[in-house]
Amino acid sequence: QVQLVESGGGLVQAGGSLRLSCAASGRTFSMYAMGWFRQAPGKEREFVAAIMWGGSSTYYDDSVEGRFTISRDNAKNTIYLQMNTLKFEDTGVYYCAARYSKTWFATSPSVNDFSSWGQGTQVTVSS
Repeated sequence: QVQLVESGGGLVQAGGSLRLSCAASGRTFSMYAMGWFRQAPGKEREFVAAIMWGGSSTYYDDSVEGRFTISRDNAKNTIYLQMNTLKFEDTGVYYCAARYSKTWFATSPSVNDFSSWGQGTQVTVSS
């Protein structure tokens, strides 16, 4: 229903910052929530953060709470992930995802809670 394109990844030193963007196109009015996931080499894709599309509710994984901030700009059909105080273990491919089911998360979101995915953008944090 929607197309998602991530950007903003790159190489950064530990302690530094990056801001990721995800631009959505298509039937964006059908989205209920959007989120960020990441996948490190040899590991499963894991949840990072989510935000309600038509509201202000957010959900963060404990590993990024206080360091990352998810935000949205509905006029631009874009969400952002501001990543501060980056750690080596934050390294991975970051994926943007969209959820259409109109229910908020009772527990930590999983990949099964989202239906549309972007192609991913690489984030590498050097120690």
